[in-house]
Amino acid sequence: MSDPLGQLAYKTLQQGRSLAGLAHKELNSRLMAWLAPKAKANVVPLAPAVLAELRQSMDALLELDWREAEQGLYPSQLLFAGPWLDWFLRYPLVWLDQPAIWSRRSRRDVRDLPRDVNPEQFPDYYLQNFHHQTDGYLSDRSAELYDLQVEILFNGTTDAMRRRLIKPLLTALPQRNQALPPRILDVATGTGRTLRQLRGALPKAQLLGIDLSSAYLRQANRWLSQLPGELPQLVQGNAEALPFADGSMQAVTCVFLLHELPGAARQACLNEAFRVLEPGGVLVLADSVQLSDSPQFRGAMENFRRLFHEPYYRDYISDDIPARLGEAGFMAIQGQSHFMTRVWSARKPVAGAS
Repeated sequence: MSDPLGQLAYKTLQQGRSLAGLAHKELNSRLMAWLAPKAKANVVPLAPAVLAELRQSMDALLELDWREAEQGLYPSQLLFAGPWLDWFLRYPLVWLDQPAIWSRRSRRDVRDLPRDVNPEQFPDYYLQNFHHQTDGYLSDRSAELYDLQVEILFNGTTDAMRRRLIKPLLTALPQRNQALPPRILDVATGTGRTLRQLRGALPKAQLLGIDLSSAYLRQANRWLSQLPGELPQLVQGNAEALPFADGSMQAVTCVFLLHELPGAARQACLNEAFRVLEPGGVLVLADSVQLSDSPQFRGAMENFRRLFHEPYYRDYISDDIPARLGEAGFMAIQGQSHFMTRVWSARKPVAGAS
């Protein structure tokens, strides 16, 4: 049944989040230009037509988000869920962190990490200040601010983009033997926001999350433990060498990881996802759009690379992800773009299938 008041409330919430994100970024840009001019990046001017198309693409994402909730793919409560009080209280900490970010940008220092980090525990490509993030992904302070910072970056659309995983996942899982709840692994789970979306859509699924950062897993445990009856199953580990048995998962999800990996690591992660899936299992990826599917947003992609430290992003946006999936052994590969996110789904073939 249509709920026009609910839809209006959702649109109003999203408009407020969008305006808040835009206002924050505008103020931050002005303050940085005044207080730390060396930190300023040379961005590509975007034509009015491109800005209009970005706006239309975002509106289409939000319209689809509401429509899929109305169709019952996930509860509409997910559209309004968020640790609002927590984010409100942490927002001043985002501003207190900005001078350190400006300083790193001015110095072009992308290896400013906590002194107690043991570099032998992590791949070299991981030991960086992605997004110029204080402490990289390697401290509780970073983990506590990350979700709010990403909300600001994407003008409040992050969870809506994450939820694009749900339809291809639900489409794939009913074709499987459902005698037991599906076992779903979220790779690079970070603070657990994707697991939170999956739990809303799949209340009986066995959800697992893995991430390299113990700090981010601690934050994920705090977020997810707030759900009634939830017992988070979180593992610290590398997506290039998943600590799970062959064929032990019915589905694997992965959000916003591939663009932060060099090519060889990207392929290794896809190979590992293939290994841990049982025959007929599904992999669903969500990451940045690419030049091949969204050439009209080339300037926006270039600005993302220039504004935020993303050392592998240029390689990623030109990479052939379907070809990599095929190399890993996947079949039935499909892709679709939503605003600034590209979603791929792929299956591990059943023995004897062509």
